[in-house]
Amino acid sequence: MEKKKFKLGLVSKLVIAIVVGIILGSMKFIPPSALRVLITLSSLFGEFLNFIIPLMIIGFVVKGIAELSSGAGKLLGITAFTAYCSTLVAGSLAFFVATNFFPKFITPDLIEKVKGNVEPLTPYFKINLTPMLDVTSAIVFAFIMGLSISWLRSKNRGEVLYELFDDFEAIITNVLNKVIIPLLPLFIAGNFSNMSYTGSVFSVLSVFWKVFLIVIILHLIYVSLMFIVSGTYAGKNPFMLIKNQVNGYMTAIGTQSSAATIPVNIKCAEKNGVSEDIRNFVIPLCATIHLAGSMITITSCSVAVLLMNGIPFTFATVFGFIAMLGIAMVAAPGAPGGAIMSALPFLPMVGISTEIMQQLMITLYLTQDSFGTAANVSGDNAIAVFVDKLYSKKNKGEKVEEVL
Repeated sequence: MEKKKFKLGLVSKLVIAIVVGIILGSMKFIPPSALRVLITLSSLFGEFLNFIIPLMIIGFVVKGIAELSSGAGKLLGITAFTAYCSTLVAGSLAFFVATNFFPKFITPDLIEKVKGNVEPLTPYFKINLTPMLDVTSAIVFAFIMGLSISWLRSKNRGEVLYELFDDFEAIITNVLNKVIIPLLPLFIAGNFSNMSYTGSVFSVLSVFWKVFLIVIILHLIYVSLMFIVSGTYAGKNPFMLIKNQVNGYMTAIGTQSSAATIPVNIKCAEKNGVSEDIRNFVIPLCATIHLAGSMITITSCSVAVLLMNGIPFTFATVFGFIAMLGIAMVAAPGAPGGAIMSALPFLPMVGISTEIMQQLMITLYLTQDSFGTAANVSGDNAIAVFVDKLYSKKNKGEKVEEVL
């Protein structure tokens, strides 16, 4: 019997990268010239990341929107509207919690320490890898193509284009899984070695664990509220619904993928008494479009990074950012780390524009990505309970399969 090979997860690799980066940056006998080699490699990866992001937007968003044509108009509308509203509410809740709690430990003194005692090291060289499209062009193109393919498919056409972008999404996902995700620890190690060199790293870490804790608590509170609301509306015991979701939650933590958790999540919906046709439609769809957990994390991390850098912001600015991400991140959580990669182009909307600030965002997000995914998929089942009850009320006597 063959022994299973031990394999480190992404979070473990990131933690190791953070530790290695801190050690390398703090060792006085390592000359800055040697550290700059690591920082140069990290910078080159950053350039490649900026190159691939517009292609990621096209790969994820086009297919995500195009696939919406395959569902019933009424059922699709109810589910999509509910999922999007949930995403907006989750992001808004995270904003108000973050703005009220984070300033208690992100103080003016700490902001000064985050700036460091010396100037950060710079890479030896850059290759100036220019993206094929800028982010705005990629978004516009993705929406035009997605909506157009959706329209063509409603007329029994457009399958060739759909297959083309389906394959393109598979390519982008493969690049994400084989290049971006494996090299992220190098990227993070370079970032933390630079922060360690400047003397700001421990101030940053003192913020990290507190943000991490608050975000996970927020996930659990928000998902519980979703089950309480949907369970009460559907006349079901919310605490039994939460209990039935534990298996799906733990699976999502292990896989870090909404898509990979779909089969288990459908089983959870079955235990919750959701009708077969509704659960088979709502759960896979929400795995693509419901982003409450990811939005809580990204909004909280954004507020933390803005406070750490002393950048002013308002709810109106951040809400526009949340509303845009609710659409732009469609299908991205299906791949580990996909949500934050899709969010990177929109960070300048709230003032997170420098490479170091974006590196902080990536690190903050990825260290708890699995918990955000678990919140996403758990919320999917709460939506399924709600939609099942709402749809049965609106369509008494009409079979779901006839509508689908």
